[in-house]
Amino acid sequence: MTADETTVDGLTVRTLTSREWEGWYRTLEVAFGGQEEHPEERALWRELTEPDRSLGIWDGADPVACAGAFSLRMTVPGGAVVPVAAVTMVGVLPTHRRRGLLTGLMRRQLTGLRDGGEALAVLTASESGIYGRFGYGLGSWRMALTAPTGRVRVQAPVDREVRLRLADPVASGPACERLYAELVPGRPGMLERRPGWEQLPLLDPPAGRDGYSPRQCVLAEDRASGRLLGYARYAVSVDWGTEDIPDGTVRVRDVEALTPGVYAALWDYLLSLDLVRRVTVANRPVDDPVLHLVDDPRRLEPRLGDALHVRLVRLDEALEQRGYATALNVVLEVTDPFAPWNAGRWRLRSAGPGKGASCVRTEDAADLALDVRELGAAYLGGVRLAALGRAGLVRELGDGALAEADRAFASDLAPWLPHGF
Repeated sequence: MTADETTVDGLTVRTLTSREWEGWYRTLEVAFGGQEEHPEERALWRELTEPDRSLGIWDGADPVACAGAFSLRMTVPGGAVVPVAAVTMVGVLPTHRRRGLLTGLMRRQLTGLRDGGEALAVLTASESGIYGRFGYGLGSWRMALTAPTGRVRVQAPVDREVRLRLADPVASGPACERLYAELVPGRPGMLERRPGWEQLPLLDPPAGRDGYSPRQCVLAEDRASGRLLGYARYAVSVDWGTEDIPDGTVRVRDVEALTPGVYAALWDYLLSLDLVRRVTVANRPVDDPVLHLVDDPRRLEPRLGDALHVRLVRLDEALEQRGYATALNVVLEVTDPFAPWNAGRWRLRSAGPGKGASCVRTEDAADLALDVRELGAAYLGGVRLAALGRAGLVRELGDGALAEADRAFASDLAPWLPHGF
């Protein structure tokens, strides 16, 4: 056995090599039902995979379980963009379930991060109930919307000084990426896109369009200067029905803008397209302005889904990386069975916005008691500590400590993960 190898239930756990990627990734596909991805998608994920951060479990020569991580950067409350381990590609073959393989992968991965990786790990879950036992807390939600075009209109002020122009999504990609980068520090949970990741929102394999058009892109530009102020990417499906009455759908992929008026102009455009009866979007922040832009928000039919699950790997460093909305001086008594190096009492101090923070071990009496899972849930500021307290998941041991911590951890904007990984 090499220094890289460990075992779980008698099977070998080790780091992936580049030449093993095809079999390793096929294991993931089978774990998720067996359907092969489109070649364009598969090629992109192969390009983005970091083999030295990817683990597998082998039964003889066959990979039977996998887990990886991407080296990304994410905005946290206060506006800092910090390194995160974006945990991904986690799966176990159905023949090898209930043998502790997932637990072994999570333990190996988390220990590796503790010994030299990022202080914070994040993931999206195929099943939301899986990862709490490994110390991940649900830190952000996503909102899906369906708007009937004939019944919903934009009532907010629309910027009439912008010119809307259709553009090739790929050719306009670099300009849209620069605008996206401007927005990243403004909202917790947003990901900085490293080289290669700009291809993800442009991925549009013909075999995966489900009857929709190729992806389209509309740019909102300043009439005088030509500066890009916003963009939307979408696809259209038009169904003429049995009576030749158009019954189409607009499926929105991205809507981003630098100002409220431009954002309103883009939604006005999307809700006014011909031959369609509805606009759908699968992933927007739960506090998205579109809820207030329209004249009849009830018809938007918002639906919530879980998004980003957050894990504090090195608790003290993670809590020092984010900002706090108010001054804070509180002792946290933390339980963390899966990563016991985080367990114990920690004094968290901050003088308020822009003042930094310190988190050190202490023997002082605790003010709040909670599991690391709840700290992960509250980390991005969208899940309130007070709400977790009302659920019985945070115990107040010092008078007023819960309200103090709740105010300090809160974020002005709801955290939002703009795309998966």
